[in-house]
Amino acid sequence: MHSIHRLLLTVLLLMACISTANASVANAPGENLQVSLISYGPGETYWERFGHDAIEVRDTVSGESVDFNYGVFDFNESNFFINFARGHMHYLMDAEYSAPEQASYAQDGRSVTRQRLTLSATQTAALRDFLLWNLRPENAGYPYDYYADNCTTRVRDALDKVIGGALKKQLTAQPGGMTYRQQTARLMSAQPWLMLVLDLGLGPYADQPLNAWQESFLPIVLQQQLRNIRIDDGHGGSQPLVQSEQLVSPNRLDVPPVNPPDLRLPLALSGLLLAVFILLARRWWPTGYALLSSLYLVAAGIVGLLLLVLWTLTTHHSAWANANLFLFNPLAFVLLPSIWRARRGVVPSRFIDALLLLQLLAILIALSLHLLPGIVQQNQTWLLFALPCWLVLAWSLRQKIHLRS
Repeated sequence: MHSIHRLLLTVLLLMACISTANASVANAPGENLQVSLISYGPGETYWERFGHDAIEVRDTVSGESVDFNYGVFDFNESNFFINFARGHMHYLMDAEYSAPEQASYAQDGRSVTRQRLTLSATQTAALRDFLLWNLRPENAGYPYDYYADNCTTRVRDALDKVIGGALKKQLTAQPGGMTYRQQTARLMSAQPWLMLVLDLGLGPYADQPLNAWQESFLPIVLQQQLRNIRIDDGHGGSQPLVQSEQLVSPNRLDVPPVNPPDLRLPLALSGLLLAVFILLARRWWPTGYALLSSLYLVAAGIVGLLLLVLWTLTTHHSAWANANLFLFNPLAFVLLPSIWRARRGVVPSRFIDALLLLQLLAILIALSLHLLPGIVQQNQTWLLFALPCWLVLAWSLRQKIHLRS
């Protein structure tokens, strides 16, 4: 955390202890406070693709305005990358003065939207007090989870707390529009290779049907959902939670697509093309056949090792029980010597035959999983890519090569 952040945190906490003669956000009465949800559009860097948001608390008397957010992390933190790989991500709550904070996002070309919320004086004061308590050094840190516990779910939960659970009650009753996988692919589509890596690494957790409460892990989704939320007006009726909405700064960056890209045809064609090249090389260029086959097997083995590590040695539960292990697994390494022997016309041993049969059986299981009821991992993309490659490899290893003189 930058020193200016720590200074602001300290000042805000100290201000809570001074007299109301010097009123500010920290100690103003609830009737003098306004609360808004500030939503930022996706940025260009990969960790900004999901967007961001903050709770703005403004003292209408002094004019002071502070944004509270839950999105601070530090690359220089001890063992940051090791902890990140293990799934032990440590994030912090932070506070910034609203004007410079929002201006920095606008300068980056990201949209800035303010939704002023209809809260009573009691609710506004309670929210301010909770945020100040949460800002204390002993309370500011939390274990980050991309989907279940992030900078937006923390903001959502804080708002839900002060309106008596009305937000969760209404959103839980509504179906979500997409799954975690679909939202991830949609937002990461500007970086295709990273999108593919994430899609390959996500397990069945990412394909569970979501309700609107779960899908509000995204700032843009929470912003849209708040427009339809109604809360008690204190007189036996209800009123909209969002009193007004203002586009503070328009988006100047490429907008993510409305729907996730369909990767099935591109990956199916890629797998088919690779299989054809392997097949042709088996007949006309034995060394090329060995090189192409080895490239596929090494990639499959490495991917399998990584998927196993994510499942067994990390807390990235969104990657657990990944059915892509049926398609890409470390057993692929065992086939490498047979590929190079096949280049000279040597047929594989019975052990390799059994291994190939086991791999084909694994693919059959992966295909069959889509017929089972319940949460099914949506990995058709990778099935379409891997199936022709494995079929060609299994067939080619059983064929005697006719070397040209």
